Amino acid sequence: MALPTPVRPVLAVGGDLKNTFCLADGGYAWLSGHIGDMDDLATLQAFETAVGQLRSITGVRPELLVADRHPGYRSSAWARGQPDIPLRLVQHHHAHIASALADNGHPGDRPVIGFAFDGTGYGDDGAVWGGEVLIADYAGYQRVGHLRYTWLPGGDAGVRNPCRMALSHLRAAGVTWDPELPSVAACSPTERAVLARQLVSGLSCARTSSMGRLFDAVSSLVGVCHRVAYEAEAAMLFEALASNAVDGCRPRYRFDTGTALGAGTTQLDPRPVIIAIVRDVLAGVPAAVIAAGFHLAVADLVVEVARSVRARTGLDTVALSGGVFLNALLTELCLDRLPAAGFRVLRHRLVPPSDAGLALGQIMIAARVAGDRPADQPVETVDEAAGEQGRTACA
Repeated sequence: MALPTPVRPVLAVGGDLKNTFCLADGGYAWLSGHIGDMDDLATLQAFETAVGQLRSITGVRPELLVADRHPGYRSSAWARGQPDIPLRLVQHHHAHIASALADNGHPGDRPVIGFAFDGTGYGDDGAVWGGEVLIADYAGYQRVGHLRYTWLPGGDAGVRNPCRMALSHLRAAGVTWDPELPSVAACSPTERAVLARQLVSGLSCARTSSMGRLFDAVSSLVGVCHRVAYEAEAAMLFEALASNAVDGCRPRYRFDTGTALGAGTTQLDPRPVIIAIVRDVLAGVPAAVIAAGFHLAVADLVVEVARSVRARTGLDTVALSGGVFLNALLTELCLDRLPAAGFRVLRHRLVPPSDAGLALGQIMIAARVAGDRPADQPVETVDEAAGEQGRTACA
């Protein structure tokens, strides 16, 4: 694909989930096919074979490697192990927004308001980010908003069991674990007792601002999916349910955006939404109506935050990226509302919004020819203390 600005010969290795990599030189980039999840030796060997094949086809000889900042990513470890080629590290959600910009041919001459909503990404503070609002271009970013942190209990175990994430959000919202709630009933008494201790002590928990995990939690709260058999099962079933009820559905829920965290950052608080959904579940409101109302609330949140950022900065272009925007209903709701509010919207067209499109953003951040840093200087420095905290949190 054609790039909006030229780059030096570079290889970006992408992420660890839904891995794809990208080779680029001058005005063009070549993205690989789907490699997969970098969790076993066979996948890593397939990655290395595919890199060699694409280099042979394109003739690109990388002068620079680019990888995610996550200290535990196997893709990043592979890049660190390549001799004699400088390596740059790029923040995960910045790469998401840069990917959306490049996908739309944006030259990067003006920042955008970026919404990076996904399941997991290594944050600058070592937490699991995923509900981020960034003012970003290829040169840098500022985090101006994020979902309120809550505990992700047990790391990957919390991802595989949305009912545990639901109980975490209930605890954060100050809601009693009523056995009449589907997500509470789905957990055994022993499981609830262990979770209660974890959420009080923080033992084996990671802080997360993930929008993907919030979708999982609400899916479980309304009884759609408590344990997943494949990635994003809870969110996809929840979206399908909402699609059947969204027409004519009135707004039911609203996030709290009134808390400023300093340095121009706003907290997006889902607790009022969780409390209202619990009330509706216990009152017998159909799950499809609740699901539709939640999707509307997230779309309204995007518009509200975009308006607030525009009022402070004058920026009027919004970029939508991250795996949550694979949700067609949510994306369509945002595409309806944002232009009506006076925004230009950049969405993915040629590459996925998920981590499968991450490498393109890494390329654009780290490898531009004009006005960039010396080739041996990282784009961002890694906080090693935060890195140790996040190694398990984001694994």
